[in-house]
Amino acid sequence: MKIARFNFSKFGLVDDETLYDITPSVRSHDALEILAELQAMSAPQLKEIRRVAKSYQLSEVHLNSPIANPSKVVAAPINYRAHVEEMLSNGQAFGHIITDIRKAGLFLKAPSSVVGASDGIKQRFLDRRTDHEIELCAVIGKVATCVSKENALDHVAGYCLGLDITVRGSEDRSFRKSIDTYTVLGPWLVSADEAIDPTNIDLKLTVNGITQQDANTSDMVMSVAELIEYASGFYTLLPGDVLMTGTPQGVGPIRPGDLLIASARGLGSMTVNVRDASYG
Repeated sequence: MKIARFNFSKFGLVDDETLYDITPSVRSHDALEILAELQAMSAPQLKEIRRVAKSYQLSEVHLNSPIANPSKVVAAPINYRAHVEEMLSNGQAFGHIITDIRKAGLFLKAPSSVVGASDGIKQRFLDRRTDHEIELCAVIGKVATCVSKENALDHVAGYCLGLDITVRGSEDRSFRKSIDTYTVLGPWLVSADEAIDPTNIDLKLTVNGITQQDANTSDMVMSVAELIEYASGFYTLLPGDVLMTGTPQGVGPIRPGDLLIASARGLGSMTVNVRDASYG
């Protein structure tokens, strides 16, 4: 099941290129509560909801972040070996690189940095390098604290794509990655029961039509389950919290006017524009 938040206050079911506005048919205005409500329905009930819903082509709607207000965004650095090597060689690490993720730890991104695909990226500090980083994101569905990796995925409601936008510099990692619009989530939430295998997802990012990042989550140092175990040992993960699982190699700079397309089989594709924050 694919749940989209669109046009700022509406929710839809996504089927191929069609979005069905289910807002009048559900009680909640929260993606996870709506997902639970729909999962409790019978097939005839779901069919009826689609029948009475107003439908849109995806190209007609404004896609917001499927998760509106996570209590926290937990992110994993250096979780792909090739990305570690890349950062060590390109001179952009500014002394931040620790090659063992368990020594580096995880970090938090400000919830205020979260936007959706159609909201786009408002780039600041144009005199500094700012990079794209595509990531698989897991959305927590039930409270997780000190869970084992064997039970960790039971706490996942679903998955989506993420862009962890990063301005390079000597400041703390969390500070440089928490700028408004620098956490792009979307294009929608794909429920965990959609046979999503987080250990085998192809992630691809193009910039202006040129492929820059192309990798599989099997290359992660720590799997999604291991990351949840690790994170929940430090924080209580709450429903709606987002776990960004790290970016593969191919990280590169963006500039206003760039067009980013992030995609993964089973999770969809999101088109994201970059613009100068000075112009709103």
